[in-house]
Amino acid sequence: IEIYSLHVDCKVTSRFAHTIITSKIVNRANESREATFEVELPKSAFITNFSMSIDGKVYPGIIKEKASAQKEYDAAVSHGQSAGLVKITGRKLEQFHVSVSIAAASKVTFELAYEELLKRQLGKFELLIKVRPKQLVKHFQIDVHIFEPQGIRFLETDSTFMTNELTEALTKVQNETKAHILFKPTVDQQKINPELDETLLNGDFVVRYDVKRGATAGDIQIVNGYFVHYFAPREMPVFPKNVIFVIDRSGSMAGRKIEQTRDALLKILQDLRPEDHFSFITFNSKVAEWKSSLLQATADNVASAAGFVQTLSASGGTDINRALLTAVSMLDKAERLPGRSISMMILLTDGQPTSGESNVEVIQENIQKAVNGKYALFCLGFGFDVSYKFLEKMALSNGGIARRIYEDADAALQLQGFYQEVATPILMKIEMQYPENAIEGLTKNNFKLFFEGSEIIVSGKISNELDLLPVEIKAQTHASDLTLKEEANVKEKEQVFKNQSYVFGNFIERLWAYLTIQQLLEKSISAEEEDKKTLEAQALELSLQYNFVTPLTSMVVTKPTGQQQTELANKPTEAG
Repeated sequence: IEIYSLHVDCKVTSRFAHTIITSKIVNRANESREATFEVELPKSAFITNFSMSIDGKVYPGIIKEKASAQKEYDAAVSHGQSAGLVKITGRKLEQFHVSVSIAAASKVTFELAYEELLKRQLGKFELLIKVRPKQLVKHFQIDVHIFEPQGIRFLETDSTFMTNELTEALTKVQNETKAHILFKPTVDQQKINPELDETLLNGDFVVRYDVKRGATAGDIQIVNGYFVHYFAPREMPVFPKNVIFVIDRSGSMAGRKIEQTRDALLKILQDLRPEDHFSFITFNSKVAEWKSSLLQATADNVASAAGFVQTLSASGGTDINRALLTAVSMLDKAERLPGRSISMMILLTDGQPTSGESNVEVIQENIQKAVNGKYALFCLGFGFDVSYKFLEKMALSNGGIARRIYEDADAALQLQGFYQEVATPILMKIEMQYPENAIEGLTKNNFKLFFEGSEIIVSGKISNELDLLPVEIKAQTHASDLTLKEEANVKEKEQVFKNQSYVFGNFIERLWAYLTIQQLLEKSISAEEEDKKTLEAQALELSLQYNFVTPLTSMVVTKPTGQQQTELANKPTEAG
């Protein structure tokens, strides 16, 4: 079985990435053989299309509601379940894997398309393409086209498998608003060494970039009546933070995990700003406060905290409920904190609540009642013994986010990296306002906090014949209340994307659908049962309308007669 052509074609238009992977395989044996298509795609992406064509006959994947697809599948497959075509592999990726039997000398072309909205983190966008053909490929090519009307501020490529020879196969052409990256190694360049038919191509191919930002009220783009508004202010004063680190020191944290936690906390202490206030609460079945109140991050206090962190050791149970309630009450009682400041709790735990209150629903309720919208809660789940669902719901219900920390050598760096994302809040209570009577289907448009290096994205449909789209942004900075205004000329904005050869026509509409689905699903995590159903029904309708494989839909893949005919591609989620 020979993969004679593998092409990854990725078009990024204003952060929205549309990737098509095409693999052409021929069976050179004189009997039928199994041809396999195995690719990895980002977890944040939605598959939108898949097809196999075998000797000219096309077998498309059909996207349906999950329950009905499952029914159909159960009816077709009497002998037990197959594992499904998609599974999570690693931190950022999931794998799509399908095999089909093809006759001697036959050819099959596999084609998979997926879409994602690139998210700005720590000042850059990252496009990740996983490369792993497992054999030498005669025609191997990665094409990345980027079009950013705001202008490209910087662009870099990075890969985990580059050699000097392979670098020669990489070209980058760039002007003010466009870039084309081409990676096209010959068979010889792909070889680990000239004698062996083994491939070097195994790892990540990454493109990172950021855009230029001029206008203070962000940047608005419009295509076919849909708009997207990007807002990422910079050079603003930073809010002082009041942060309580709530650290699990139960028995399961013993050994490498607690060591990595100590390393990370020591680095994070160095990153605190002098005007920040901080404290530690550590817990197993007992809850211990390092100090009875928050301290200012002076050199002395930070040094004293570092001494405390070095003594952290692990044993005993896990009382998450009391640890968090203690943190909330410490923030409630805090005095002499800066007038305009942002209070947050960062929970790090590696397990289920086993001591004290162990019912996760009750804990969620207790914490939400106590926090009452005053503080942000970030939940970091260390490893795979945590109930990620529980942590995610608790964070999202309290203005924060959850993140998994992987039990690897770089866990301390992962913890630090997360802290850096939330270390510099520069805006709070952000409201993005648009004319009410003229916009339909507006995505989330108010945000509690904005952290430097990230980006706010709002999208919607302009419902009537507007010539000008006025926007107003209201927010609080550390210094004052902020109001920014801007008017977008609809006709002019529509012109920007005309005549762009590699812009897929309705990309802002698809971006809007992608973002709306993501937000509905996120909202449903912390919603009450009744609302959950409504939110999921809306997300399902959009998933079907725009042909996305989301956690609510499945793609049914049908194979030629005589093989296990039906297989399902489902979207795995972090919470399992």
